This record gives sequence, C-alpha cells and structure tokens, in this order.
Amino acid sequence: MPIGTRSAGRILPRPEPTRRLAAATLSAPVAVRRAPVTMPQSPVISRKKASATLARPPPSVSILDIAFRRGSLVTPHGKTKPERDRLRAELKIVRSSATILRHLRLEAKPVREAMTLDFERTLVARRFGSGAGERALTRLERAEQRIRGLTRDAVRETHRAPNHEALGAAVRAFYGRISSFVREIDPDIERLREIARYLYERPHLVPGTLTLVVAGFPNVGKSSLVARLSSARPKVADYPFTTLSIAVGHADLGFDRLQVVDTPGVLGRSDRTNPAEAEAETAVERAATIVLFVLDPTGSSGYSLAEQESLLGRWHETYPTVPILPVETKSDLLKRPGDRLRVSAATGDGIETLWAAIRARLPPRTEPAEPEAPPERSEERVPFTEADDGGDAGETPAPRARKRPRGPAR
Repeated sequence: MPIGTRSAGRILPRPEPTRRLAAATLSAPVAVRRAPVTMPQSPVISRKKASATLARPPPSVSILDIAFRRGSLVTPHGKTKPERDRLRAELKIVRSSATILRHLRLEAKPVREAMTLDFERTLVARRFGSGAGERALTRLERAEQRIRGLTRDAVRETHRAPNHEALGAAVRAFYGRISSFVREIDPDIERLREIARYLYERPHLVPGTLTLVVAGFPNVGKSSLVARLSSARPKVADYPFTTLSIAVGHADLGFDRLQVVDTPGVLGRSDRTNPAEAEAETAVERAATIVLFVLDPTGSSGYSLAEQESLLGRWHETYPTVPILPVETKSDLLKRPGDRLRVSAATGDGIETLWAAIRARLPPRTEPAEPEAPPERSEERVPFTEADDGGDAGETPAPRARKRPRGPAR
C-alpha cells in the first residue's frame, strides 16, 4: 500500500512532487535563437577633439550661477519677520549684483592692462582685428553701468514693497533683467578670454628697456644666434618655421639689460602675411630698439640671397626710424668677401665683433636725474610778542617749571 495521507477513513495518494517534473522539463533540450552580439567599436578620440565636440556653456551660466548662489546664502538680522524679509530681499539683490560686477572686472583686467602698452595693443589688433579688444571692453563697461542702475532701482522697489509676495516679485524681476544683461555680453566675454589667452602665451616685453629684435627669412639661423647672444633657449631644427611665436631672452650690457627677441620667419610677401609673420613685423615696428636682420648666403635655408636682400631693402623703406643691422650667418660653411658682418652660431666666430657693432648702434645711456634738494630753512628768529605769553611786549618770558612725574600712591 502506498504511503499516503489519512483523511475521513481513506488513504489518499500523496501528490507527485513538482521538483522532478521541473527537472525533467529543464533537462529537455530547448533550441534558443540568440541574436549575434557585436562589440561596439571605440575609436580613439584625442582630448582636444573631444573637448571641441562637447558644447561648452556660455560664460554667463557660471557667472550667474555663482552670483545667485551667493545671494541665496544671506542671513539677515531683524527684530520682526517683515523687517527680516525686506532685508533678505535687499541683500540678495546687492550681493548678487556685486558678485557679477566683480567677475566682469576680473574678465576685463588682463586685457585692459595689456591695452596700455603699444606693442601688445598692436599685436592684438593684427591678430583679432582693429579695435576688437577696445569694443569688448567698452561693452563690458556699459553693462556694468546698467547693472549698477538696475541694482539701485531694485533696492528702491524693495523699500516700497508692502508684503512678502511683493518682495519676492521684486527679487525675481531683478534676477531676470540682470540675467538678460549678462547674456547679452557673452560674445564679448568670450573674445576677452581669447585675447587674454593669446597674450598669456606670449612673453611680456618690459617697456622702456633696450630691445634687440632678430628677424629674417625662415631657417636662416635666427634661433641659433639668439641662443648665442642671450639667455633664451629657443627650439632649433633643420626645417623652416621652427619658431611660431616670439621668444624673449636677456643679455647684460654693463649697467644696462638688453631684451633679445627671437621672431618667426618672414617670407617677404607684400600682398599677404600669416599670423606668425604679422607677429614678427609687429615686433620690428613697435618693440625694436635695433633690428638684427639675419641673412643666409649659403642657400641651405631654401631662399636665395636676392629674396632676402629684397626684404631688407623693403624694411629700410617701411621702417626708416628703426636702425637695422644686417649680418650673414653660417660663416663656417661659406667664406665670401665683403664688408658685411659674418658670424657663425655653431662655432661662435664673429660674435664679439657683432656685439661691438650692436653696442655702437644702441642709444647712449641716460643717467637718472638727481632729486631736487629741499629748500633751505630760514634762520631768522621771530621776535617775541605779548600775544605769545599774555605779558607785555618785549619782555622775556620766565622759564616754566618742569613738572615732576607723580609716583605711585603709598
């Protein structure tokens, strides 16, 4: 008799466990159709390309975010709740406005300081267009004036608000109007950032300092000569346009300090110039005390001596007030007669003679003016009168008794 369960005098069979059925079902082969798996290809993207593809938010987003967050952190102190609400609304307006104005001044500061120098101003004008930096600075100044006026009007509105809802409406209206003002100058802030980044990558030339600008065609040995003459260590290679922007080194001339500027190569085209050539011509025109024009007579640079002589003659006509000293390099490779200076940056031949020629063409050193002597004090004595001591005129005042210091109480 099978084992079962007892119910109402009968023995019922125990139900078959489902575990065996499930095991049997799972053990049966089932045809499963799977889709082909394809691994996604991950192309190698450079960091510069990835940053270019991602859309950067405009500058106003970060400026407004910081300003509004600082405005929300105000903690007013007042005796009553309406007084605290009014003070909170006023502080939100004033603090957010001050934060925005501070950021606008920081954006304009590096460009405004650079615009005071003639060389940097001309460099920016040739790179970004004439008046580009000045227009952006003017728009930022106008925006600052509008923000200050809007802040004053919003603070007056909070003083006239009758209740909490009116205060909230005044703050929201101020936030909306000031946001539109900042968004309008997004292109100008972007342009100022580009100009500041461009100037930051260029060396700073100290105004009023003697400056030697080394210029010429590409691959004629300018950078090697600059490394011989100064403390600069520019990149030197056997292909043209190794130098893409100006580089500055220094040399000591007794009590004077000389700035030695290495410039990109100039091709001598009168109809058009690339940005590197424009930068070199700006250094020659605006920063040079003396120009050292380097020529390569060997032809290893890829440019003939006639092309280089043509550019030298054109510069004599274009910059008549700038003294230009021509010098031939690579004298160790080619010996040729002539009265022109010849040097070799590789061996150092002719460097001392070149220094003597440079010193002869530099302007004379001016001694600093001596400070004026202070005016001598008059030795005449003023006669004593009765108004000085309250006595009769002409009487010598009696010496006053000197008070003894009072000691500690005993």
